[in-house]
This record gives sequence, C-alpha cells and structure tokens, in this order.
Amino acid sequence: MPATEPADTAQLAARLAACVREAGALALSRFGAPLKTWTKEASSIVSEADIAVNELLRERLNGAAPGIAWLSEESADDPARLDATRVWVVDPIDGTRGYIAGQPDWAVSVALIENGRPIAACLFAPVGDEFFMAVAGAGATRNGAPIATSQGADLANARMAGPKNFLERLGTIAPPFTITPRLHSLALRLARVAEGTIDAAVVGGHSHDWDLAAADLLVHEAGGALTPFTGEPLRYNCPVPRHGMLVAAGRARHATLLELLKRVPVS
Repeated sequence: MPATEPADTAQLAARLAACVREAGALALSRFGAPLKTWTKEASSIVSEADIAVNELLRERLNGAAPGIAWLSEESADDPARLDATRVWVVDPIDGTRGYIAGQPDWAVSVALIENGRPIAACLFAPVGDEFFMAVAGAGATRNGAPIATSQGADLANARMAGPKNFLERLGTIAPPFTITPRLHSLALRLARVAEGTIDAAVVGGHSHDWDLAAADLLVHEAGGALTPFTGEPLRYNCPVPRHGMLVAAGRARHATLLELLKRVPVS
C-alpha cells in the first residue's frame, strides 16, 4: 500500500477547504429562498440547492485533482470508485430538511478517502460561520483553532446525542446523563463531539459514507473515536456505502460506552 505524500495531502486539503467554503456560500445564498424540492428513495428529501452545490463541488474538486474518484449523496453511484485508491465523499447539504425549513443546523461535508479511511476533511456550517477541518496526523480545527473531544470516561452528567428511544434504554443501565436536542445534520452533530460541546453521540442505523466520513476524521483527530458498537474503525468506499449503529466520543468515554452498549437492546 503506497504511503500518502504529506505535501500532496496538504495541497489537496487546502484546495478542499477553498471548495467547501465556496459551496457553503452558494448554499447560504439560496437559504430561505423558495426552492423546488422532491422526494427520492421513498423518504429522502432533496432540493435544487443540493444539486447546485453538488455540481459546484464536483466541478471544482475534479478540476483540482482529476484522478480522484467520486461518491456523493446527490450523484449516481459509479462502481469505478471501488478500484480507486482515493475518492471524494460528498454531502452537498447535510441536513436538507432543516435547510428547507429555514433552520440553521445544516452543513456542507466533504472528505478525501484513501484506502478506505479519511485523510482530509472539511465541514462548513455557513449560518453560524463554523468551518471545521482535519488532516490525518495534523489535528482538527474549528475556524482555525484546535479542538478536542471532552475528557473523562464517566457518563454521569454527560451530554449525549442520538435516537431518543435508544438513549432512554441506555439510561436504564447508565448513570444519569442529559439528552441534547436533535440536530438535522448528523455530520454537524458529530462535529460537536469533536469540539467537546457534546460528550458522546449514538448514530442510528442506515447512515452513509457521506454522512460520516468528514466527521469521522474530525472526531479522530480531536482525540476521539467513531466506531460501530463492536469497536473496529469504519471503512469507507465499500460496495454498499451504508453503516449500522455507531458511537462517537473521546477515547476514554468511548471505551466506557462500548462496554455498556453490549447490554442495550437495539430495538
């Protein structure tokens, strides 16, 4: 397996940051305006803004590095990505329902995957002007300042995000903790874990690569972990880019949760 060249990764990360900022500005320019919307795959909502942001990102990122494959929530899946060492994984607007409803909790989320794991990631929440970035081995930042997951292993008084019914079941065997309000953007919810304003998050089943990849690197580089309940690292760019239930937290609290979650019925 060839090693990643640091200069190449740094250059791509800088280009990624510029593209995501431009994409966020485009999404923000259409935020609150009347939009055409429709339903895909039975229950998933998409808007014309999602498509416009997707096309801008594809044009800019492919222009910067034409040899990198592409996987996006708003593009037809190209099986050629499975033979690629590197792939852009893109959610043009994560939290589309919130975006359409005029709520602020949505974000543009893009990661560069190499051999199944993210090596560069940007997450931009334009309404609050929050720009998260991570590069493998170089830490994670919010608006240029380093971020870190919250410390400690205890769940007592922890701020927990995730499916309410599941967290209530967890609460029957764990010390009392606080369930935080739901965010429309899963990626942004996980970024809150990375910056330490949420202590831990449980992710319900059926999340996809584009929901997770950028936030995964943010959490990892901020001193935490995002994994299935079995504890192994997530792998991206697989034939089916979908994942089961997951847990994210600082590493000590993550280890505590893995032990507790063995005792919680999933349904």
